[in-house]
Order: sequence, then structure tokens, then C-alpha cells
Amino acid sequence: MKKAALWLALGAIVFALNGYADRAQAADPAFQQWLQSLWPDAQKIGVSRTTFDNATRGLELDLTLPDLVIPGRSQTPPGQAEFVQTPSDYLKETSLARLATQGRKLATEHQATLTEIERQFGVPGPILLAIWGRETAFGGYKLPHDAIRVLATQAYTGRRKELFRNEFISALKLLQDGVPRASLRSSWGGAMGLTQFLPSEYYKYAVDFDRDGRADIWTSIPDALASAAKQLAGKGWQRGEAWAYEVRVPQGADCTIAEPNVTAPISEWVKNGFTPMRRLASAELSQSASLLMPEGLQGPAFLTPKNYFVLKEYNFSDLYVLFVGNLSERIAGGGAFAAPWTRTSQLPTLQLEAMQRVLTEKGIYRDKIDGKAGMKTRSALGAYQKANGLPVDCWPSPSVIQHMRVR
Repeated sequence: MKKAALWLALGAIVFALNGYADRAQAADPAFQQWLQSLWPDAQKIGVSRTTFDNATRGLELDLTLPDLVIPGRSQTPPGQAEFVQTPSDYLKETSLARLATQGRKLATEHQATLTEIERQFGVPGPILLAIWGRETAFGGYKLPHDAIRVLATQAYTGRRKELFRNEFISALKLLQDGVPRASLRSSWGGAMGLTQFLPSEYYKYAVDFDRDGRADIWTSIPDALASAAKQLAGKGWQRGEAWAYEVRVPQGADCTIAEPNVTAPISEWVKNGFTPMRRLASAELSQSASLLMPEGLQGPAFLTPKNYFVLKEYNFSDLYVLFVGNLSERIAGGGAFAAPWTRTSQLPTLQLEAMQRVLTEKGIYRDKIDGKAGMKTRSALGAYQKANGLPVDCWPSPSVIQHMRVR
């Protein structure tokens, strides 16, 4: 009897614990109320009540995602590779060479499709293949998240709520239009398909290039590549122009001018000693460009015309654009960067944010504080180094952080 009573007691404890776990996993009532508040806007764009209810019934937050704002929880900045890795880590020769080999095979396989896409939209096939390779390894990388849950979570408690609110409603429209929920797999930021589109981008740029009656960016290679081309064209891609030009920097160059607001015809840059790694045609020399020095005075440097910044609208990271640009050149028969990347270290995001705050307080930096060492941050850092008699290399290093702390 005592043993039976013991087992009954243990069973009751287990039952109670399971019930507690179930309640802990239950959807947040406030979140459910917020979801229901979206119904009028979803209805306005043609989402039926049945589709809305099926998508939101039992939907729970995914609090494991990065870039969320959760009261009482210390925030860990998103570990997006483009913003936390050094150039040498992100632009690995092994990765670029492997993808280039695969990309050249795909260029041959889809030559007719790529030629027709370029004729219609003006974007070269190698650029589109490079985007596909970077985004999903030519379809080999399977996106890990349910887009509906990701977008709802980011819209409810993310740092960019309004953006993701609209994307969530657009994703409901995808369900209404017949895209299966199982197809809506995404990154932690809600981008989907072979070339990574947000739902709103799908409705703006998706193309039914294979003419089967449906724009399918998930499984149709022609549709996915044509949709990426239409997006780039819509953002201002210049037909027949390069994405960037690698240059040799003259001795004593001022790295603080390596930012988007300092522009000049490429011919002027050449006159000032910035030597392209290949001979340029007169039309190329007449293009306006700014200077990009991703590692400050260390590593390769580039002149960046309009198409560079169009690619940057696809993904805001300089390293992303450099990866896609160089991969496209390799697919087209070119090679590695002419200058080697160095083994610089990358400061943690929180230290970069602290650096940006100091630069902002001193009136040198006038952009967002995001913990990312972009063009404007590097230029402002160079100005700080000049003003304080430090060696000027426009690269955020531990020694500069230490100088700021002391001062």
C-alpha cells in the first residue's frame, strides 16, 4: 500500500509539472489579442477570415529569435555574419571558390534563361547566380524557420515592429493566394525562397518567368532569378555597368574620404592616384563613384558606382556586396581579389556601439548607432584619429576604444 501511495503521489507531481509546462507553452493572451487586431488590415488586402484564423490559431511567439526587445531580458545583438565577421572570415577563399565552381556549371545549364532575363531586366546572369549562391547555396541550404511565426514574433516584439507588421500581413496574403504554409520557410528575418524575398518584395517584384501561371520563388529557378533581376532593376540597376572596381590606393591616401557622400568621376580618382586593377573603357571612367576601404588602410580598396549601392539595397552589408560581386566575377571567368585581406580583428557589437556614441557626442558621426563598422563609422573614426594625433587607419581597434575610455 505504501508503495502504491508513493507511485500515486509521484504521478500527481508529474501530472502537475506537465500541466505547468503546458501552461508555460500556451500562447501569450496579449499576443493573441494583438494578432486579432490585425484582422481588419488583412481583410483589406483580400485575406479571408478562414485563412486568417487557420494561420493564427495556436500561433506562438518564437523568443529564440535575435533582434527582439523583451522586457527584463538583456538583449543580444543579432549574430548576422555580415556584421560580426572580419572581411577575411566572411570572404573565405574556400567558400568563394566552391560556389564559383558550382555557379559556372549552373551558368551553362541555365544559359538561355539567364540571357533572356538579362535582355528583359538588364542584370547579368553571374550577378543573379551569385545572389542565389550567397543566399541559399544554390538551394542547398534549407531555411530553418516558419515564416508566419517569425514575422509575427518580429512584428510583436522585434526592434522593427512596423516593418514586420506589414510583412506578416503580406505573408497571410501569400497563404490566401495558395502558397502552402510548408513552403513558407524563412531566415530569422522572414526572408524566403531561393533568393530570399520578404513577402512584400514578392508582391512587388515576383515574376512568372517559366510561364506556368504562378510566380514561384521557392522551387522555380527561372522565377527566382528573374524576380531577383526585377528587384535589382527596380532599385536602379544600371544596365551594362560594373558593380565595383578594385583599385590600388596611393601612398598617403586619406581613408576618411572613403564614404558614400564623397563622389567623383572615376577618371578623377585615377588622376589622384587610385589605380584600377584593369584597364577601363572611357564610358567606365566617366561613371561617378565613391571610395570603399572595407578594412580602412589595410586590405583591398574599391571604387563603387551606382550598381554597388543597388546590391547593397538587397543586403545592407558591404561584405555581402563584396562576396556577391567577387563571386559573380569568378562565375564569369575572373579570379580572386587582387589585394589580400588581412587578419584584422573585429570588435564586439557592444564596443562598436560605444565607439559610435563617442563619435556622435563629438559631432563626427551622424548616422545610426547599430554596432556595425560601416563606411560612415570608419570615416568618422578616421576623423577622430586625426583630431587626437593617433595613427590614421580608419579601422576600429581595441587601442582606439581604450583611447576613448581614457579620454
